[in-house]
Amino acid sequence: MPAHEIDYKIFGDDMQVVEVELDPNEAVRAEVGTMLYMENSIEMQTSTGGGIFSGLKRMFTGESFFITTFLNKGDGKQRVAFAAPYPGKIVPLDLKALGGEFMCQKDGFLCAAQGIDIEVAFTKKIGTGLFGGEGFILQRLTGDGLAFIHAGGTIIQRNLQAGETLRVDTGCLVAFAPTVDYDIKFVGGFKNALFGGEGLFFATVTGPGLVYLQSLPFSRLADRVARASYGGKEESGIGIGSIFGGD
Repeated sequence: MPAHEIDYKIFGDDMQVVEVELDPNEAVRAEVGTMLYMENSIEMQTSTGGGIFSGLKRMFTGESFFITTFLNKGDGKQRVAFAAPYPGKIVPLDLKALGGEFMCQKDGFLCAAQGIDIEVAFTKKIGTGLFGGEGFILQRLTGDGLAFIHAGGTIIQRNLQAGETLRVDTGCLVAFAPTVDYDIKFVGGFKNALFGGEGLFFATVTGPGLVYLQSLPFSRLADRVARASYGGKEESGIGIGSIFGGD
């Protein structure tokens, strides 16, 4: 079925909110716990979104077992808003304009128009899965409407030409078109690997296609908070997270 044609506004700078405007009988689906406010005629419907198997698939991608649908049961326009879970940006993806499909990091989904499917996507190569920062599992968003993802810090958009390659910190790759080839490469050099503070591996993305990058992966933010909380001091970037995840 075609996705509902929703309107939206994004508010804020570093802690953003997306407000979705729904016509009567239009709906938006959102990750559990992200709703900020909703107007009086919006009805919440929490479910697995297609049975137990659908819920389990979402759990594999880092989301909750349940998903909530917000349906406008009134006679006029109604609004519902969703908040980003940590400092960063909300990125709107018009899947119809993007060819009906887009890949994103496993916990990147925020909300989407009713009719958008959130599916499991497995990385193709074992090296990518083991050292890619996000593991074997990504999210595949499919449909012909609007979806919204969230990423940390500043968002950079790159439109890669055919054969153009970009090397990226493994935690900083947010989303990319299915036409983009995603792989993992060894940094190279003994001193680079042990003392460079960037980990042993880079993610490499090769065009053609659109790529979104984030400046502050949540794993990096959480690591810094944990170190500060326990009074730890950062040493020359060496550690399990630094070596394998780039964070």
